[in-house]
Amino acid sequence: MNLFTRRHLTLAALAVSTCFASAHAAELSSDGKSSIPKDVQQIIVVDYRAMQNSPAAMNLKDRVLPPELKRLETALKTSGLKVDQDADVLAFAAFRAGTEGTRIVGIAQGQFHTGAIMANFTKQKTKSVTLRNNSIYPLGSAGMSVCFLNQTTMVFGDRDAVKAALDARDGVSQNFLANSDMVNEMTAVESKAVWSLLDQKGTQTMMKSVLGDAAALADYDTVRNRMKSSRYTMDFSNGVKFNMAVVMSDTVTAATAATLMKGVSIMRKTSGSPLEKTALDATTIDSNSGTLTVDYSSSDSQFSSLLSSPLFQSVVK
Repeated sequence: MNLFTRRHLTLAALAVSTCFASAHAAELSSDGKSSIPKDVQQIIVVDYRAMQNSPAAMNLKDRVLPPELKRLETALKTSGLKVDQDADVLAFAAFRAGTEGTRIVGIAQGQFHTGAIMANFTKQKTKSVTLRNNSIYPLGSAGMSVCFLNQTTMVFGDRDAVKAALDARDGVSQNFLANSDMVNEMTAVESKAVWSLLDQKGTQTMMKSVLGDAAALADYDTVRNRMKSSRYTMDFSNGVKFNMAVVMSDTVTAATAATLMKGVSIMRKTSGSPLEKTALDATTIDSNSGTLTVDYSSSDSQFSSLLSSPLFQSVVK
C-alpha cells in the first residue's frame, strides 16, 4: 500500500482508540502547494519547531511514523543542512505516479542558509542534476535528493519524486492547486499546527482500518462508496486534542457511518482496560450536515499512558 500502510493510515484512525503541537499554524507557502502533484492521496503538514518542543508529540511520532517518512526525516537530519535548526514547517505528500504506484515528496519551509549550503556542496564536490532551471542535489547516502526552490522552500525525496514535484511547480504537469476538492478541504485545517488531508481512496482505506470487523457488514459497502474525503488536526498545546472529519455524499450516510463507529467503540470498551475505556469515553462520535466527526481530548499524562496500551498497539500495528 506504499505510503498508505496501516501504520500510516492510523495517524487518522487514532480517534477510535485515542486520538502534533502548539497554537502555531502549519501553513504551506504558494511554492510549497504548487510543488505537490495534483493527483495527491494524502498530505501531512506539521509545525516542525513546535512539534520538537512537545515530548508527547515526539513520542507519538516515534511510535506511528511509517518507515518511509522516517527515512526522509533521517536523510534531512544527517545531510548537514541543519534542518532541525532552520525548518519551521515540514510537509509530506503521497501522490499517484501512474503505473509506478505512489510516491512521496517532502517539503521543508524555513530560513535556509542557501549560500553556505551551496558552498558546502561545492567543497564536497557534490554534483547536481539540472532540470530546466532547477539544480537537484543528492542528499546524503540514503538515495534521497533535494532541490531548493528559493531561500525558504526545499523539496526532497527520491529523485523521481523530486522531479515530479518540480514538474508540478513549473507547470509541466498539474499541481495541487488544480485539485479543487482538496484545496477546499485545506481551508478548514491549514490554520492548525498539525493537519492532514486524504482523498477519497485514502479515506476509504483509512476508515476500513478504523472499523475493523465492522467493515465486513453490509452497511459498510454503502458507506464506503459515498465517502468523499477526510481531514484531521492534532494539537498538544493544552493536553491532547484530535479532531477528524470524514465528508460523505449525504446526511444519511454520515449518520450510518457514525452509528457503525459508535458500535466499534462499544465493542472495544468491553475488552479494554480501565485506561482504554476512559479514552473511548473521551471520544465523541457524531455526524453533522453530511460529515462524520470524531473528537478526542485528554491530559498529557493520560495520553502518554495510552501509547503503550494493547488497544493503541492493535490500531497502529
